Amino acid sequence: MLTGSQHAAEPGPGGWLHVHRIRAALWIAAAEGIIVAVSRDVTKWTVVALAIVATLLWFIGRNNDSNLLRQLLWIFAASQLLALLLVLLAVIVKWAVIIGLVVFAVLGLVFLFFDHR
Repeated sequence: MLTGSQHAAEPGPGGWLHVHRIRAALWIAAAEGIIVAVSRDVTKWTVVALAIVATLLWFIGRNNDSNLLRQLLWIFAASQLLALLLVLLAVIVKWAVIIGLVVFAVLGLVFLFFDHR
């Protein structure tokens, strides 16, 4: 029974990283999301800036001769973009909760003002 890719991994650390890069990017993004959620020093703007820098670095280095460097840049860019998605999701959920609270407050006021007892 085969697991993973049908292609043989390239030799060296770059080949190993290529096989495990998605897993590494997901773990890094998850850890960064937790750090952003609990830390006051690391803000959503830090994540946005890192995602921009990581994407630019990946774009510049994606055709580099070093397989190790290409894989590291891919993991860096992917993990930062995934962390950015987590931050955006948190912002959307936060605003959804705020809008929900406003709607409930308005409905509560409507029921209070129109109660004729």
